[in-house]
Order: sequence, then C-alpha cells, then structure tokens
Amino acid sequence: MTDLFDMTSRHVLVTGASSGLGAYFARELASRGASVTLAARRLDALDAVVAGIAATGGTARAVAMDVTQEASVADAFAAAESAGGPVTVLVNNAGVARTRKALDTSAEEFDAVLDTNLRGAWLAAREAASRMVETGVGGSIVNIASILALRVAGAVMPYAVSKAGIVQMTKALALEWARHGIRVNAIAPGYVETELNADFLASEPGEAMRKRVPLRRFGQLAELSGPLLLLASDAGAYMTGAVLTVDGGHVVSSL
Repeated sequence: MTDLFDMTSRHVLVTGASSGLGAYFARELASRGASVTLAARRLDALDAVVAGIAATGGTARAVAMDVTQEASVADAFAAAESAGGPVTVLVNNAGVARTRKALDTSAEEFDAVLDTNLRGAWLAAREAASRMVETGVGGSIVNIASILALRVAGAVMPYAVSKAGIVQMTKALALEWARHGIRVNAIAPGYVETELNADFLASEPGEAMRKRVPLRRFGQLAELSGPLLLLASDAGAYMTGAVLTVDGGHVVSSL
C-alpha cells in the first residue's frame, strides 16, 4: 500500500498556499515527492513556505494567482506548467471567511466570500481540467470544503453557503469529468488547529466548541495528511465524487 501513496510523478498546484491548511498541504505533498506549485495573490507571502520546502530537499515554486480573476488563474497555470510540466493534481484550497450576522451582511461581503470560495474554486478547477483534457493526462482535483457545508453555525452564512456549493460542485464535476480520467473529490475538515485560529480555539468559546466534538479535541494538521494523500494519489484511483469528513465526529454529534 505504501507505493500507492507515492507522489513523485505528480505536479501539484495548491491554491491559498501562503499559510494555514494550504501551506501544510504544499509541504506535505512535497515531502512525499511531488513537484509543488504554490499559488496565492502575493508572491512574497509564499517565499518562506517555498524556501522551507527547498531546505528539506523538496521541489517547489511560487506563482501569483487571484482566484477571483479568470485571467489571473489562467496565467498562473501557464506559469506553473512552463516551470514544472502539466499539473496533474489541483488542491483547491483558497478561501476567505467573514464573521457577521446574516442581517448585517452586505451584498458586497456576500459576493466577496462566494467569489473566492466557490466561483474561484470553479475557475481553478475548470482551468486545471481543461489542461488535463488537452494533454490527455487526466488527474485529480481535491476541493477543500468544510463541515459547515453539512451543518451550520451562527454568523457565517456566506461561508457555509459557499462550502455547501463546493460539495455539490465536486459531485457535478466528478460526474462530467470522469470520462476524461479526472477524479474530483473533496475534504470537509472540522476545526483543525492552525496559526490562524489558535487564539480562538484557546478561548472560552473555543473550549465550549471542543466539548461538542465527540472525540473531545480539535484536529491536528497531520491528521489531514491521510485523506489528502488518498485523494491525490493512486491510492484513491477508484474514488470520485466523494466527500471525506475529517472532524472528530463533529458533524454527527448529538443535537
């Protein structure tokens, strides 16, 4: 089974790779032998992650990509493939969140979240798939959803809507693109500790949330490696249209 998870023949592009889950995914895939292209709006934000991967013997490069801009997505893929060959795995991770009650959410705020999290993921997936079809190589697209696609919390309506859309988009694209040898799956993480949410998770509201998780703890980044590698590698060769929930049982917790 170990060989099934080998990534040495893969060129992976990770969006939203400057920090948090995206940076971790890039480092993990590079450590497994993948050639990794990290994408974010600002190249300077990626420098430290790329340098860290190179320092451990990995192969990585950075491209500027604003997933809300169609031309930027196309240009980033062109630059990535010019440097590293055809992209065979896309990790669609770029995302934003806003914490505001629905009645106080402006149309502009709603649009900003949906444009990045859902429309942006679609633009990146379409660009990746178009190139995979053109080269005939097929590949894997891993969309990063959330447990908020499956259950809701207060004051995050646009985010929850965008991630629910990711789940349905994953299934629709899996159906259409299977004939081209392109697998499309999603990971729906629960609350995983990162540098971005550490303060909240350590707070009193965070502690109250932890108690609602059946495993009674938050996830660690390393616990997303198995699902990620399964969907990105040949280990998941017969999986498409799947949504893997990685949340300590949070979604199935008692009402």
